[in-house]
Amino acid sequence: MRLLANHPEAKVVVVTSRKLAGKPVSSTHPHLRNVYSLNFEAPSAKEVADRCDIVFTAVPHGTAMDWVPDLLDAGTKVIDLSSDYRLPVDVFEKTYGTKHRAPRQAVFGMTELHPEVAGAKLVGNPGCYPTGATLAVAPLAKAGLVDRVVFDSKSGISGAGAEPTETSHYPNMAENVIPYKLTTHRHVPEIKQELGRLSPGVKVSFTPHVVPSVRGILTTAHVFAKEDAVNTIQDRAALYEIYREFYKNAHFIRMSEGVPRLASVRGSNFCDIFFEPEKGGDRLVVISAIDNLVKGASGQAIQNMNIMAGLDERTGLWFPGMAP
Repeated sequence: MRLLANHPEAKVVVVTSRKLAGKPVSSTHPHLRNVYSLNFEAPSAKEVADRCDIVFTAVPHGTAMDWVPDLLDAGTKVIDLSSDYRLPVDVFEKTYGTKHRAPRQAVFGMTELHPEVAGAKLVGNPGCYPTGATLAVAPLAKAGLVDRVVFDSKSGISGAGAEPTETSHYPNMAENVIPYKLTTHRHVPEIKQELGRLSPGVKVSFTPHVVPSVRGILTTAHVFAKEDAVNTIQDRAALYEIYREFYKNAHFIRMSEGVPRLASVRGSNFCDIFFEPEKGGDRLVVISAIDNLVKGASGQAIQNMNIMAGLDERTGLWFPGMAP
């Protein structure tokens, strides 16, 4: 809602919450006071669809599937920010341990890799970790250079959601780095799906960490080259050309001259990327930085909305990060 407030082509007309129905949106989100005068509502899916061209479903995993089919059948387009429509049904059920009750054809909403978003009626908005990780390595995978990649991601605590937990409790989080779900994070299938689509057989490992920061994800990708690609990953000019060509139409990808900083992307929809080959070795280190709540969630959702509506992807999103 913060991002859409100044979008020249979009108007927020309904905000739903069964628990908060009737209360002003600003009572829960005081930063939106005097920006929106809307109250939370609890309408049916058809009522929402009758009032909206596009709906964002931002609900817990396993819940969107109870709403999305009715919204689509009522004639609106949907961008789902949960995991329900990011993965094939069998992969979803295995990953999330629940049966998918309402499968629908969806496009994975990473516009840099999926131009077919333009014609989609349902988009599964990618997870925050897969966004930073996949965008860091996608050009190399497409070029056939990658044998294996090991991702190490550090996320701000807002990635854990609004409900406080033992991990997000300030005394536990401050001056600490907390790794979790070391080998079993639910976002791994998304990364494997997207990189495997570009380079079948690529091996992926991923470990996330929470750091004492509110926003941002800094991902370090240790890319191990195929045997016949070792010389290529030592050639900075060739690598830069691979990235430049792959992202030539991607306005929100920025190649950095040094290690990216979270402050440079905080509050923005940019993904900053930097790489450095290990001299004499088969390893290339790639760093990406995104805001987990913008490019990793809401901003990417609006980017998808823009493309689905035939707008320039930058509409309402073209502003820099909040540095410092």
